[in-house]
Amino acid sequence: MAGLTLVPTAQAFADEGQWQPYQLPQLKSELKRIGIALPAEKLADLSKHPMSAILSLGGCSASFVSETGLVVTNHHCAYGAIQRNSSAEKNYISNGFLATSMAEELPAGADAKMYITDKVDNVTAQVLQGIAPTMSGKERHALVENKIKALIAECEQDKAYRCSVPSFHRGLEYYRIRQLMIRDVRLVYAPSDKIGNYGGEVDNFEWPRHTGDFAFLRAYVGKDGRPADPSPENVPYKSKDFLVVSAAGLKNGDPILLAGYPGRTSRYKLPEEIRFARDVSYPKRVTEAKADVATINAATEGDPDAQVRYASVVKSINNGLKKTEGLVEGFHRKDIAAIKDEQDAEFRSWFSQNNPDKDFLKELDTVIASDMALTEEEFAWAVANDSDLLKSARTLYRLALESTKPDAEREAGYQQRDVPFIAARLNRLEQSFMTSVDQARYAAALQRYSKLDPATHPAGLDALLPSPDTVVGLYQQSELSKTAQRLAWMKKDPAAFQTSDDAMIKLAIRLHDIGMSLEERRKEVNGNLERVIPQYMQAVIAWKNAQGKPVYADANSTLRVTYGTVSPYSPRDGVTKGPFTTVEGIVEKHTGKEPFIAPDNLLAAINEKRYGSFKDPVLGTVPVDFLSSADTTGGNSGSAVLNKNGELVGLNFDSTYESITKDWYFDSAITRAIHVDIRYMLWVMKEVDHADNVLKELSIKYPAK
Repeated sequence: MAGLTLVPTAQAFADEGQWQPYQLPQLKSELKRIGIALPAEKLADLSKHPMSAILSLGGCSASFVSETGLVVTNHHCAYGAIQRNSSAEKNYISNGFLATSMAEELPAGADAKMYITDKVDNVTAQVLQGIAPTMSGKERHALVENKIKALIAECEQDKAYRCSVPSFHRGLEYYRIRQLMIRDVRLVYAPSDKIGNYGGEVDNFEWPRHTGDFAFLRAYVGKDGRPADPSPENVPYKSKDFLVVSAAGLKNGDPILLAGYPGRTSRYKLPEEIRFARDVSYPKRVTEAKADVATINAATEGDPDAQVRYASVVKSINNGLKKTEGLVEGFHRKDIAAIKDEQDAEFRSWFSQNNPDKDFLKELDTVIASDMALTEEEFAWAVANDSDLLKSARTLYRLALESTKPDAEREAGYQQRDVPFIAARLNRLEQSFMTSVDQARYAAALQRYSKLDPATHPAGLDALLPSPDTVVGLYQQSELSKTAQRLAWMKKDPAAFQTSDDAMIKLAIRLHDIGMSLEERRKEVNGNLERVIPQYMQAVIAWKNAQGKPVYADANSTLRVTYGTVSPYSPRDGVTKGPFTTVEGIVEKHTGKEPFIAPDNLLAAINEKRYGSFKDPVLGTVPVDFLSSADTTGGNSGSAVLNKNGELVGLNFDSTYESITKDWYFDSAITRAIHVDIRYMLWVMKEVDHADNVLKELSIKYPAK
């Protein structure tokens, strides 16, 4: 498979880089240097162990750990499935859940999917064919989108697969990725959140950490072995491969590999983009998230059922909030913009000496400025639409309009291939929605919107929005809060929408043209970005190669491999942290008050020192979490942490607070990923939750006595 030139030098690497599997043979000497025994060529082969056992949950990572479709991931990645099966009376969030047989396993939800990448093709030439320099941004974007839709349609002729064509290096390369899509996912086992989320938001992104962030799911398919819609008749998926578990664990300095689906990084963005994020975009997002959580908490106070329904929503918002706060603080703690200024000045000097096009950099700056300006309006639009019911109405109306077109001409996201996903989202709302709460959120959002800088308000929007004091009436005059009604609207044509008396549908129609105007402007901006940024990236890659520095694409939710070592770090002078925490730390943190309530049976097992074969010979106890220097980000949650032989030794679930800015700048001295140790997972399963049936299903290699 063709790829960009890579110039490997051990001095340049540290442990930076989220590598596409095909690049790993080029890193052979580096992997050998840190002690990885697995051949790099094997790691590059998606059909061979261990890569064939790695999968995506569509936002999180996971891996197969048995031949009967058993999958391990983070507790917080399975949180939606746990929450959807919970109620105030049957609270699996607080009490945990264990299916002692396959018959007891619970549906993870209509939107739960597993994606197994089995083929990756470089399709850059096909996507970019026919592009002319005279095209407008919108024309260019439309041509690229149409090529991508055609490539996806060709790939998805077998309906067992879901395909995508993401760009790499901000549009310089395109790869078509084929994934087997499992549509029947079930919850097998999850410890109590007093284990799986021990420390809660207080400890989120912090170290030391004592969280058992793990859970088990299972993939089911039809009796023919092919993906099928959820059904009692389905059977466990026969995993082509699965990871063997090593209970021997790791020690300080040991090498690790980490495989998963990191979400988004911004390592190649310009200094002005960093300043925009630091000074404008991120502070706004922090304010918005805090206000939204406060509204939800006030609206659900004293109502256990409402709190369970919104538990996953609040957890998700809080996780994003803590990360964004960490980014803002990190940008101020270390002036990444100034570091990038120096790098940018060096690059521009090199570029001016090696390229005749002197106007290109001016054009680059102009396009970036237009992107940032439009982003401000899009943020205001999002605040003005912060209602799950309104979003549902807008989606339904857009689906009706797009459905009048031939499938190939529909907007991506509204083609026939997307209809089941839309139905799943509309269905899922039932488990995480209450009219009174959504109503409170929308009224508060409208008030916040009115206080944003008027210059960022999309033209014409203010006159069309309801006032906060009329929101109650909107909800009273809409039937979209009922799942059956939402699903019924999926089959109706635009005329039915135009004549509807449903207040939310009428509001969605009223706002539609402004939403489309923003979308059209975004296509123009994106088309210009897709024209200019790849040229910039090509020059940056040439510049970095000339210095012998690593070249890897920013994360984009595709399968990547990173590596590192088990390592402590020093966040400030005189302080060293890590690399392991132990079960004794759980007892030290236990207060009996949220979020530091450890289950009685866990405390008893610690106090009685029932450590068995999971006792670390150096620590003298059971390790809980550990640090490594691996390069990770959001989406890597649940990623398999492998030892030098490719055996499962932990799961990635977080980063230290000081590491959060690694999405923009990798600082090898302080960047650390946080992993739950497999020995703690096994110990909890054996001594605390007695998940004997799950333990028996795993292939576990115990240390020699």
